[in-house]
Amino acid sequence: MKKLNIIAIMSATVLLSSCGLYKKYERAEVKTDNIMRDAAQYTNANDTTSFGDVEWREVFTDPILQQHISQALEHNFDLLNAAQNVVMAEAQLQSARLAFLPSFSFNPSGTLSRSFDTGNDAWGKTYQLPITASWNVDLFGNLVSQNRAKKVALIATQDYQQAVRSRVITSVANVYYTLLMLDKQLLLLNDMEKLTSETYNMMKLQKELNNAKETSVLSSKAALLKVQASIVDMKRQIHETENSMSLLLGQAAQGIQRGNFDSQTLPSSFSTGVAVNILTNRPDIHQAEMKMAECFYGVENARSKFYPNLTLSATGAFTNSLGVTIVNPGKFLLNFVGNLAQPIFQNGKLIAGLKVAKAQYEQASNKWQQAILSAGSEVSNALILYNSANEQAKIDKEQVEVLTKNVEHTKDLFTMGSSTYLEVITAQTNLLNAQTAEVKDNFNKMQAVVNLYSALGGGRK
Repeated sequence: MKKLNIIAIMSATVLLSSCGLYKKYERAEVKTDNIMRDAAQYTNANDTTSFGDVEWREVFTDPILQQHISQALEHNFDLLNAAQNVVMAEAQLQSARLAFLPSFSFNPSGTLSRSFDTGNDAWGKTYQLPITASWNVDLFGNLVSQNRAKKVALIATQDYQQAVRSRVITSVANVYYTLLMLDKQLLLLNDMEKLTSETYNMMKLQKELNNAKETSVLSSKAALLKVQASIVDMKRQIHETENSMSLLLGQAAQGIQRGNFDSQTLPSSFSTGVAVNILTNRPDIHQAEMKMAECFYGVENARSKFYPNLTLSATGAFTNSLGVTIVNPGKFLLNFVGNLAQPIFQNGKLIAGLKVAKAQYEQASNKWQQAILSAGSEVSNALILYNSANEQAKIDKEQVEVLTKNVEHTKDLFTMGSSTYLEVITAQTNLLNAQTAEVKDNFNKMQAVVNLYSALGGGRK
């Protein structure tokens, strides 16, 4: 009884001394004020809702694009692999939880023996049917820290899955709008080919009437060939972009169904919400925080290894082997063992392990804070891109109207002999450049909407 009391007192003392090791992760203080530069200038500062909370179907209203996004969410290989990562993390967490329970093993054995020097021809038969139980008593938080680490690792894996989902949605949208832009540019090039072809034919006619020189004809033909070469290159870009979209959709390379560039409608007013919400709305930022929490429990686990490890084991067996005697029928035997192992000198491995764990935690903390700043920068970049592209598109539209009239007037003047071939070609080139710039700026507006939606954590649900 005295020995049992002493053991109980020692165990209670150990448990009380180990309470300081059972620490839970708490988010470090981080300043999120002003991380989204100029957000108040371009958005409603009093609106606490976030554009990133809008369901993706309400942002991307093109029904064809919605079909493509739905297909990608089912068949994209990156997203499928992210789901398998979650399955593996769940299995690892389940294993960590079961580590608190005793382990059991069943190892039956039998022996046949015979002695030849006694003249006894009988065989001795012994057998053992043991069941062994072993339990690691987690006095100093080794198993607790491992279990908590696996739990936050699972959350980080789920965050990664959400981040991949968001990236797939926005990637499909960006590639889709890129295809629409290229289609529009190809249409402009086809129209310009007709214009330059008309100019070339007009130059040939003027030469036949001795109203133009051979250099004028050659220059107009060179302009036509340049536009035709651009058409060939544009078709190549469209083909490659369709292949990229096919890969996102998880299908073999093929043509992609799509709508019209000019018929696209996207949101034109945005709200970024409260800056601190970006910590939870962005799955990649929350993933970085969970990685930091996992490293925090790695430090706790490294510390726990400095303390004793208590293992309790018990064996129950039905056997006919009782030491030097053999009895039939067999008897039940019970055996209990307690083992306490205290590390004393481990060649510096425990100290090194703790230092490494602390360094890994500091690295994870730095990556988390960097992810927050990067997110704020992405929001700011998307806002400034949208507003600058919007202003440029208005200017480009007016410029296109002016240059379209200029081409018509220049051609009329050339017909009347009041203008040169160079002025005609220059006017046509300027018009094509202005039309291309207008398309590009409108595309930048589309891309800015997609980027802002992604930067605010859109598409994660």
